[in-house]
Amino acid sequence: MKSQPFECEIGGRNLIIDPGKFAGQADGAVTVRYGDTVVLVTLCVSSEPREGVDFLPLTIDYEERLYAAGKIPGGFIRREGRPSQEATLACRLTDRPLRPLLPKGWRNDIQLIVTVLSADQENDPDILAVIGSSAALSISEMPFEGPVSAVHIGYINDELVLNPTLVQLESSQLDLVVASTKQAIVMLEAGGREVSEDIVFQAIKFGHETNQDIIKLQEQIQQACGKPKIEAPISPISPELASAISPIIDKKLKKGLYQPEKLQREQALSDLKTELVENLGESFTKEDILSAFEAKVRSEIRTNILDKQRRVDDRSLTEVRPISCEVGLLPRTHGSALFNRGQTQVLTITTLGSTRQVQQLDGLGIEETKRFIHHYNFPPFSSGEVRRIGSPGRREIGHGALVERALLPVIPNEEDFPYTIRLVSEVLSSSGSTSMASVCASSLSLMDAGIPTKRAVAGIAMGLVTDDKDKYVILTDIAGIEDAHGDMDLKVAGTTEGITALQMDTKLKGVSLEIVETTLNQAREARLHILEIMQQTISSSRPEVSRYAPRMHKITIDPDKIGSVIGSGGKTIRSIIEETKTTIDIDNDGTVIIGSSDEEATRKAIEIIESLTKEVEVGSIYTGKVTRLLNFGAMVEILPGKEGLVHISELADYRVSKVEDIVKVGDEITVKVIAIDNLGRINLSRQAVFEELSQVPGAKARDSLSQDYPFKTQRGSRSPQRSRSPQNKQPKTSFTKRD
Repeated sequence: MKSQPFECEIGGRNLIIDPGKFAGQADGAVTVRYGDTVVLVTLCVSSEPREGVDFLPLTIDYEERLYAAGKIPGGFIRREGRPSQEATLACRLTDRPLRPLLPKGWRNDIQLIVTVLSADQENDPDILAVIGSSAALSISEMPFEGPVSAVHIGYINDELVLNPTLVQLESSQLDLVVASTKQAIVMLEAGGREVSEDIVFQAIKFGHETNQDIIKLQEQIQQACGKPKIEAPISPISPELASAISPIIDKKLKKGLYQPEKLQREQALSDLKTELVENLGESFTKEDILSAFEAKVRSEIRTNILDKQRRVDDRSLTEVRPISCEVGLLPRTHGSALFNRGQTQVLTITTLGSTRQVQQLDGLGIEETKRFIHHYNFPPFSSGEVRRIGSPGRREIGHGALVERALLPVIPNEEDFPYTIRLVSEVLSSSGSTSMASVCASSLSLMDAGIPTKRAVAGIAMGLVTDDKDKYVILTDIAGIEDAHGDMDLKVAGTTEGITALQMDTKLKGVSLEIVETTLNQAREARLHILEIMQQTISSSRPEVSRYAPRMHKITIDPDKIGSVIGSGGKTIRSIIEETKTTIDIDNDGTVIIGSSDEEATRKAIEIIESLTKEVEVGSIYTGKVTRLLNFGAMVEILPGKEGLVHISELADYRVSKVEDIVKVGDEITVKVIAIDNLGRINLSRQAVFEELSQVPGAKARDSLSQDYPFKTQRGSRSPQRSRSPQNKQPKTSFTKRD
């Protein structure tokens, strides 16, 4: 195919789609450029269908190439390895709007590969992956009910901004991705800083309207170079099978389906499946029987919701399942909380660490570290299953990131709370929307850990059931079976002040703006209800962090003195850490964070650092160590790396014949700084200390080199010892001070 770029202006920048430049052997291939960010999207479809599968075999791979941002991968191999979290999230973001627009009965493998070729670190490649995938599907033979488009919407200085840059997003109150077709909204993904429902809806509407220009561009490409579409397969249930099932299970289905407990319901449905296979197995295949049974269950649930407004657990449409909360369950963790909603149960644990434990990011974005981390685990026992436990899948990564995004706006900044924060949500029982339960458990756990969060955060999952006559019902707090047989899953998390995270997926070809607006408002009422219950358990963060958590203390030093603390090759800072058993992190601006669960160790580390960075002041008194003896005096180290001269005439309050008569190398003596010349040379006096002492009422005569004085001295060594008394003491005589 000959290269023929198509372009339109979006948000003041040109969006360019070229369907003929690369990957000529793929079933569909395009490059998408926005600013200086370029992605290549390729589509390949297998010629033969998979056997024995009952799902759409769509695979999307998002390949981050670090050369795109002029970076070389870290580690020994210097090659890209497993996908980063951001790459995994981009895969999910691309998959979610496309899947509902592909034929449900399609069983040939579909693989879309998105390769980021250039990243300007201003324009996010994720929406280009959605646009490029839609364009590749549109020009291929693959049946596809698109095109679909996606845009970012920000909210900056009280204005909606189309496709804000990555730098602009840092100051934006909202980061919303809207994916839509010509007719409806297909997918939403958002993070917000307590943004109102009205602003979020206006942003969704703005994004949907903007998408129409990109959809028109794809339609032009399809008309110019698209291939004829093949027919989508249809797998209807035979009327004979449907009529054979009804008399066997009709009465039993209603009784088994409408059970308050999930396990009872699942057991009843399992028994019905077994009975059907035993009765009809000779006439129909097991796969067809089970498919027909699922269709029957789906029809029963949806019809009762639409016509009778009856849910499987007999709740009202807006009723939230019973909720209970606990905090402080685990004795040695830094924070813990258990959240129960119906039969969904999540335990979240909080761990605090030093700022050196931030997560290092090796991706295409502008962020290089992350100090707030949330991980989500979904073990097989949570759903009563037996399966292998391995690395987290895309679902676990996606749910973990959604919860993290929901909580981030209430996390204190590093200046106010200098910790790395890690949350782990363990799903112990699953019956619908474990991600939103994780939001609630995480918020409670943060407060239990003594982290000064701005406000509590709660989440709720909303559902939808529609018919072909534009009739619809919105469900609050959907259970797992309602999610499986419903048309939409819209998750909303936020505080009493507004939305902090939003995610919407649908099995339909999209949902209307009216449905989205109604669902957002209904979700707000449920969220406030949950927050009220959470507040009864713990209303604010504990005043202090756990006694098992490290205490972080922040001090500031002169940036020019950082080298003195670190030392050659890090020798000095390593010795301090080893001696005090603390963690020490130093920023380029001179901020030093010292962490330890032992207050005494922390104070000791602070004292050492301050001594390393302290400036010598004229008139100050120090206890220092004699480092060298000269004919005319002694050199004394009063601060690490800071030496001064005590002239022989200043060693005592009487005449001294030899320096060796008073001090020797290694002695510690108390001295006063009497002058610093223009070359930075420090002149010290021990005699001045005696003179100052003599003015203290009730002070005894000195009979030793260094004793505890009744006035404060500054120590130049870490563990000063008492010096020895002089061997010879003579009456004081007058003399002329010499250089």
